[in-house]
Amino acid sequence: MLTEVKNQIKVNILSTKYALEREMLNKVTFISNILFMILNNASFIVQWVILYAIKDNIGGYSFKQVLLLWGLAAMGYGVSRFFFKNAFNLSDMINTGKLDNYLVQPKNVLLAVLTSDIEVSALGDILYGYILLFIYGISIKSFLLYTLFGITAGFILVSVSVIFSSLAFWFGRVEVISNTLNSIMTNFATYPEGIFKGIIKILFYTILPLGFSSYMPIQIMTNFNLFNLFIVILIVILFVSLAFFIFYKGLKRYSSTNLMNVRV
Repeated sequence: MLTEVKNQIKVNILSTKYALEREMLNKVTFISNILFMILNNASFIVQWVILYAIKDNIGGYSFKQVLLLWGLAAMGYGVSRFFFKNAFNLSDMINTGKLDNYLVQPKNVLLAVLTSDIEVSALGDILYGYILLFIYGISIKSFLLYTLFGITAGFILVSVSVIFSSLAFWFGRVEVISNTLNSIMTNFATYPEGIFKGIIKILFYTILPLGFSSYMPIQIMTNFNLFNLFIVILIVILFVSLAFFIFYKGLKRYSSTNLMNVRV
């Protein structure tokens, strides 16, 4: 069992490595994509600089906490899109028969699909996240927690996308639903938790678990709580497991369109 897991991890790492090497063939484009993503993200901070010049506290967050929130959101986005880009193309791949290529390969189908392509600009999101951590105030503890939460946030984003995209096995074209929910997860992760009330806040701790990808990690980093850390990790495991379960449940219903393309 452990050997199979190790082999699967090696395959996924190699898949990401080869995808990265393809993108690096044009180094100018590769570097410019990363730099422009960092600049694009930085431009959105201007609005918060203006708001905090008027008010010291917004939604229970100080300006430094908002920086941390933005950085963590960027980290989660970067991890999910760089390492698992096809999680956000999955419903289209199901409907157009593009899973055919992966079904004949001797490896985990879902992981093979998710790691077969990368989004280069997402590296800019990851770097931007660390830049904001440096501005917030970096230490060994904050660096380790921040890296952990960047990974868990990415896993949650990927899991939610896989769960809703896998509905395509039953209901056909669900791109509008999955894309909308992905956008909500990405965009609302940059706003302080305190501005959300009632049913929206409940939603963010259930169906769309922003509370566990962004808000609770910020609380842990500003006021460390081991129990909350355990809860975040447990929720991540739950959503990842649910994503695998729903995908493979739906895969049994998959109908090939005979679009066989060779993958190396």
